[in-house]
Amino acid sequence: MPAVTEAALLARPPLSLFGIEGLRAAFELMSHQIQACVQAAEPPPPPGDGHPVIIFPGLGADGATVGPLREHCRRLGYAASDWGRGCNTGVTGEPGAWLQGLAHEVQAQLAPHGQPATLVGWSLGGIYARELARLLPGQVRQVITIGTPFNADEDHSNAGWVLRMLGCGGPALDRRWAARLRKPLPVPSTSIYSRSDGVVSWAACRHPRAGRLAEDVEVEGSHLGMAWNRQVLQVLADRLAQPAGQWRRYAAVTV
Repeated sequence: MPAVTEAALLARPPLSLFGIEGLRAAFELMSHQIQACVQAAEPPPPPGDGHPVIIFPGLGADGATVGPLREHCRRLGYAASDWGRGCNTGVTGEPGAWLQGLAHEVQAQLAPHGQPATLVGWSLGGIYARELARLLPGQVRQVITIGTPFNADEDHSNAGWVLRMLGCGGPALDRRWAARLRKPLPVPSTSIYSRSDGVVSWAACRHPRAGRLAEDVEVEGSHLGMAWNRQVLQVLADRLAQPAGQWRRYAAVTV
């Protein structure tokens, strides 16, 4: 893995990238919709093993926002659903207690399936997915994060000040929690990130050290468009298709 300097980890994305996030995401959505029309005319892919997939939206996003991710997983043959809490307005109250409450809700979602789930989290939702993997031993198969800055000592993003202006809360990140977020997970973990992310620091989306069950996969795209980014969907499909207990690193396929 290329060395990442401390300066890179601490740098917010340039405002030039942040300013065109919406436009880039709109073009990516248009591309996704065209691709969806093409796929609708093609034979469906071989069905997956049907294991449950729970998708956690980013800050300020909701179940509708991650709809393309959810429908993509369902088309591939998985029992996909979003977290069920509507708009993600951030952690409220004591973070540990808040996460425990979310863990109980996820357990209830998983109860009818009787098998471990893949947790997929976009941006802040990826923080939830990672921490739930620690709180639900034996119930999580793997974690896939998308544009999630879990390797940082503070909020190195361009999102916080905008959300504060709109009256939305954000996660309070102290040193203790920052250290916890960086700890390796007990299950396989894939972090998908983009160096052209205009919202969060791309370097903070990478694992602090290479591990047997951890990997970082780079894609090209905006932060706001990651839920329908074609490369993200390809990586997601590959990760979900792995047989249980046979995790391997992602190997990109040149098309």
